[in-house]
Amino acid sequence: MRPEGYAPRSAHLKWLLDSDPAIRWQVMRDLSDESPQAIAAERSRVATVGWGAQLLARQSLSGKWSGSPRAWRDDLPKEHRDLIITLYSLVALMDLGLDPASQQACTMINRVDERLVFKWLKNRPYLQGETEPCINGRILAIGCYFKQPNDALAKQLLAEQLEDGGWNCEAPASRRSSFHTTICVLEGLLEYERAGRKLAAVTEGRERGEEYLLERGMFRSLRTGEVIDKRWLRFSYPPFWHYDVLRGLDYLRNAGTKPDSRVTGAMKIVMERRHQNGRWPLNLLHPEFIPLQMEREVGKASRWNTLRALRVLRYYNSSKQ
Repeated sequence: MRPEGYAPRSAHLKWLLDSDPAIRWQVMRDLSDESPQAIAAERSRVATVGWGAQLLARQSLSGKWSGSPRAWRDDLPKEHRDLIITLYSLVALMDLGLDPASQQACTMINRVDERLVFKWLKNRPYLQGETEPCINGRILAIGCYFKQPNDALAKQLLAEQLEDGGWNCEAPASRRSSFHTTICVLEGLLEYERAGRKLAAVTEGRERGEEYLLERGMFRSLRTGEVIDKRWLRFSYPPFWHYDVLRGLDYLRNAGTKPDSRVTGAMKIVMERRHQNGRWPLNLLHPEFIPLQMEREVGKASRWNTLRALRVLRYYNSSKQ
């Protein structure tokens, strides 16, 4: 099974481009190599057309997103639940590629920055983070992408890195890292560096976190070599806080980390997930919630998964040339 045989064909690109601006501009950038001007023009539409515009419109004037997801975290107070929904909505806007310089993005993030707090943490401002590394990794990324880097939050996350190189929201009770927490923190530290904070300590911490994933082949137990969780071999969007192989590989691509033989097994999983029509399906949906309907039919072809799989394969191939 050779990755070079999985290059997108014209029919695949046409299908991907016949979709939301959030998909279109990333296909133009990552797969079809359009001009920077064409990519920027398509990306600008995320704020006014389709999924991006719909999600922006559902932010309240108080700065948060909310909803009535049945059977999802009924154990939490509504205010706490809404702040988590807000977190996932902000991450989705990043993934969609909302231009942070757009007026819509500035209005949106100013509402968050000026009006949202964690009341149970003495009214700590939302973008200063809370207590769990998995959440703070996402908040760090959000602040860096839409507003400004939070040096204190980045320093806190680096101080919470465990000896094995990863992170765990259960630390210090647990000294064994979690793939879920680690990928959330890695994505945050990457955005922090891209926001101009490319410090030696940050790069070193992020690279140690990457080694945690790579040493385990992206999905296997270091001790036994067994698959840690078979759900990680099934791909979904949005991932929320959940790790999976495609999310891990797409992070490595995004970070520009040169893949080595340790990702071979993970790449094989990606290739095996492709249907005969050249598209990747939506394998599962997580129970978490954002107030936006995108791809919802499990088993059906997914543009999100197809886009991410194709660009991961392309990156893997180009790194071997």
